[in-house]
Amino acid sequence: MLNILITGSGGQLGQEIQELANNYSEFNFISATHQDLDISDINSIHNFIKDTKIEAIVNCAAYTSVDKAEEEKEQAFKVNTKGAENLAQIAQEIGAKLIHISTDYVFDGKSYIPYTPESPTKPLGVYGKSKLEGERAILEIAPKNSAIIRVSWLYGFYGKNFVKTMLRLGKEKNDISVVYDQIGSPTYAFDLAQAILTILPKLENDNPQIYHYANSGVASWFDVAKTALKLVNYQGKINPIPSSAYPTLATRPNYSVLNTSNIREDFNLTIPYWQDSLEHCIKRLEK
Repeated sequence: MLNILITGSGGQLGQEIQELANNYSEFNFISATHQDLDISDINSIHNFIKDTKIEAIVNCAAYTSVDKAEEEKEQAFKVNTKGAENLAQIAQEIGAKLIHISTDYVFDGKSYIPYTPESPTKPLGVYGKSKLEGERAILEIAPKNSAIIRVSWLYGFYGKNFVKTMLRLGKEKNDISVVYDQIGSPTYAFDLAQAILTILPKLENDNPQIYHYANSGVASWFDVAKTALKLVNYQGKINPIPSSAYPTLATRPNYSVLNTSNIREDFNLTIPYWQDSLEHCIKRLEK
């Protein structure tokens, strides 16, 4: 049985992994929320794992408040950079596998073709910079049997996310405005959790590999909102607006489509189409 530490287990992805635990009897999950474990403090990690034989780490812990990060730069780097560095150090020390979750925000969104793991990075804000520095720390420490998985537009059954916000607004308003000029691929946390647990036993490398994971297909936030609200028979109006009409503290990449060919090929993964996954999620939420 593989002992797997799930950091950030109280978040969207961490909770999905825990829910899938019953389907993976070959894994023993040790879950840690940010209250249980401060990944920015290496002594905290040592103390947490000292009596447990951890054989794999899945790092779902992250500072994800994109706009707040502009004002809380130190905290964002503490979790997203120092935390990633510490976990890579621990993984190397104890010979554990490591999967670290990163983001499409490491790119500037100026591309017109899907980003590959080798595409040049150029984050626009503090959140993206802190995540990119975390990636670099892992690559420098280079623990064996490790992977960095960049994801885009994460949503799911748990936590706060765009899809749940749209469903809530659909119940409250007859008129909703959503940006149409940010293009990407939504990532359903349930699908990502399954992919991680499929990859983990197969992960064998001498140096960390970067992969991209997102549901198949391309959409704008407007497309996602329209599809989600149609699935719940929303009768109101949905207005497409430009990003300029919805200013935010942090600049978002206009184009976040991720090329997922290497993760599909290396691990023989089938990635569901974004509309199918969105329907699956909404059925769960509507129960």
